[in-house]
Amino acid sequence: MYSFLLVTSPGAGGAAAAAVAALQGALQALGCHRLGGCDVPQLVRQAAALAPEMIICALPAVDDPLLAALAELQAATPLPVLVITEDSCAETLQRALEAGVHGWAAGWQWPADGTTPTAHATRLAAKLRLTHARFTRETAARTALADALARLDERKWVERAKGVLMAARQIGEDDAFRLLRGASMHTNLRVGEVSRSVIEAAQLADAVNRAGQLRMLSQRMVRLLAQCAAGVEPRRSRELLDEAQQRVRDTLERLQALPALVATPALPALPSIAPALAETASAWAGLQALLAGVPKPDALRDADARAEALLACAEGLTAAIETASGRQGIQIVNVSGRQRMLVQRLAKDALLDALLDDAAARERVELCTREFGQALDLLDRAPLSSAEIRATLATARTEWQRLLQALRDARSKSGRQALARGSDSLLALFERLTELYERSLQVIMGG
Repeated sequence: MYSFLLVTSPGAGGAAAAAVAALQGALQALGCHRLGGCDVPQLVRQAAALAPEMIICALPAVDDPLLAALAELQAATPLPVLVITEDSCAETLQRALEAGVHGWAAGWQWPADGTTPTAHATRLAAKLRLTHARFTRETAARTALADALARLDERKWVERAKGVLMAARQIGEDDAFRLLRGASMHTNLRVGEVSRSVIEAAQLADAVNRAGQLRMLSQRMVRLLAQCAAGVEPRRSRELLDEAQQRVRDTLERLQALPALVATPALPALPSIAPALAETASAWAGLQALLAGVPKPDALRDADARAEALLACAEGLTAAIETASGRQGIQIVNVSGRQRMLVQRLAKDALLDALLDDAAARERVELCTREFGQALDLLDRAPLSSAEIRATLATARTEWQRLLQALRDARSKSGRQALARGSDSLLALFERLTELYERSLQVIMGG
C-alpha cells in the first residue's frame, strides 16, 4: 500500500509497546512497507535519508517538539503525515493541522478496546487513504497557487519591461511586447524571463551610469572650487558646486538601494559591491568638509587630494558593478560615462596648474588628453551605435578640438573662461551619449 517511516517514543514498554507492535502488524497486513523507525528528534533526518511515501507517528501525546519537527519536515520535504494518538485536544489538533498533519486517528490503546484486528485494519486502511488523498489535494492546491503567483509575477515583469522599452525606444505598448516576444523566441526563454533580464539590464546600466557620475563629480567639484578661487564666474561656480554636492548625495542614496533591487540568482555577485559603496561614501564625507568658502592654495590642494580618493573609490565601485553584471553592453556605458570624468579632470588640472604652477597637475592634463582621445576613437568604432549616437559623437569631436585650444590658453582669463564653457559643453554631450548607450536596445535586450 505505502512505504512508511514510523515515529515512536524511545524505550516504550508495556501497553505502549504492545500497541506499536499491533499497529505494525496491521500495517504489514495491509501491504505497507516499513522503511525504518525513529524518535521525534531524528524524524527530519530519517525522512530525508529513507524517502518514505508516508510518515506515521504513533505516540501517546502530541507535544511541541513533534509539531516543530513536522513543520520542519513539511518545509524541507513535504510528505503525508498520519498521527495515531490518544490526544483529543481540539487546540492540539488545530496546531497539528498547521504543522502539516493530514490524518489523525484516536485510539492508541485499540488492541484493548474490543475491536477485532480485521475491523481495525479496515479502519486503518481508510485513514491511510484519506491521509494520502488530503496530502495529494493539498499539494495540488499549493502547486496551483505557486503557478498563479508565478504568472502574476511574470505579468508584472512583462509590464515593467514594456515600460522600459517604450521609454527607451519611443515606441508603443504593442511594439514593446513584440520585441519581448521576439527575444523570447530567439533565446528559447519565457517572456517573463526575458522581461526580468530587461529590467535587470536597465537597472545595471543605470547603476554604472550613476557610479560613473560620482567619478565625474569628484573632479567637477574641485574644478568649480578652483574656478571660485580664480574668479571665473564665482557666483555661478558656487551655485554649480552646491548642485554637484546634492547630486553626489542623491546618487549615493540611489546606489545603496541597488543590491536589494536587482540581486537575484542570476546576479549572485551583486551584493559584493557593498564594500565599494561604503568606501565611496566615506571618501565623499572626507571631501565634503573642504568644499565650503573660497579656498586658499593649500586648502585647494587638500580638496584635490580628497577628490582623488573619491575618484579612486568611484572607479572601483563602477568596475565592481560592471563585473557583477556580467553584461558586455554595460562596458560601453562605462566608457562613455568615464569621458565625463576625464573632461572635468582636464579642466580642473589645467586650472590648478594655472593657479598653483602644479607640475603634477600638468602631467595629469597630458595623460587625460591621451585617454580622452583614445576613448573617443573606441566609441567611434563600437558596434553599439545609432544615428543619434553617431551625430552626438561628431558634435563631441568638434567641441573636443575647441577644448584643446582652451587648454593651451588656460593661463589667460579668456582661456580659463573658455575652459569652463568647453568642459561644461562636453559634459552635457557625454551625459546625453551615456544616456543613449544606457537606453540602447543592444544594452537592454542584448545582456
